[in-house]
Amino acid sequence: MSVNDVVFGFGAHSTFDERPALMRMVRRADRDGLDLFSLSDHPYLGERLDAYATLGFVLGGTERIAGFANVSNLPTRPAPMLARTVTTLSELSGGRVVLGMGAGGLWDRIGDMGVPKLSPGAAVDAFEEAIVLVKKLSGGGAPVTFEGEHYRVRRIAPAPAAAPPVWTGSVGRRSLAATGRVADGWIPGHAADWLSERYRTSRPVVDEAAAEVGRDPREVRTVFNFPGRVTDRPLPATRDGDGRWIGGSADQWAEELTGAVLEHGASGFMLFSPEGGTPDETTLGRWSGEIVPAVREAVAKERG
Repeated sequence: MSVNDVVFGFGAHSTFDERPALMRMVRRADRDGLDLFSLSDHPYLGERLDAYATLGFVLGGTERIAGFANVSNLPTRPAPMLARTVTTLSELSGGRVVLGMGAGGLWDRIGDMGVPKLSPGAAVDAFEEAIVLVKKLSGGGAPVTFEGEHYRVRRIAPAPAAAPPVWTGSVGRRSLAATGRVADGWIPGHAADWLSERYRTSRPVVDEAAAEVGRDPREVRTVFNFPGRVTDRPLPATRDGDGRWIGGSADQWAEELTGAVLEHGASGFMLFSPEGGTPDETTLGRWSGEIVPAVREAVAKERG
């Protein structure tokens, strides 16, 4: 995926019972030309399919679509092993992996997995170290020795495969700054979109941190988790009284997303249901068959 590409996908929260539906939906999305699917990563929930085992299985049965954990539960997946996992998945799938990263939420449940609890500040420091280390353990080269506060490796040979793009779910100021320094993409938390106060106050933190270390802020793409319903007829209002997107007809969706790309610099969209879960199969079909092609065509026409 080029940094200039606008990407489209959908998110799924999949239980063991939902496995057949997940496979149908991802295979259809692959045929229809969607770019991505995502899975949540909550290893303390026994009814959920493991995110990385599922990614490997699903990618093996598809041809073009990429997958990622939105976002990886880093405290339960130590960075050196996560590096091995994602570089292997990338190599086996032909580069069809994105590494979603978070500092860790729901620490009480994480602690139930036997993981020592970190303070918010320490969790962010570990998160930034992890991204740096994953990249160091990718792309070949000399053995890596890394002496961080939270991660230490000695004379570990990097995998020959390149590191996948790293997208974060950063929310707090320190985490946002870490994203600007070391990540490749940002997914605004709480399904905030480009018209939200959260986005307006958070994106500048990412940009300033990127510029401070000599990066072009545009290298850090913004991909939005975007819930909503697709209606047969246009809605009188596509946003509620608080300005939050509700949905609308396919044409209303296409107009909104095209504006997000051309006027607000959006780099991608992950469709979720209005409740924040997996979209139903009919909605996913309209997303991939009507809305996404319309946005792609409008953006390409405008950009020449």
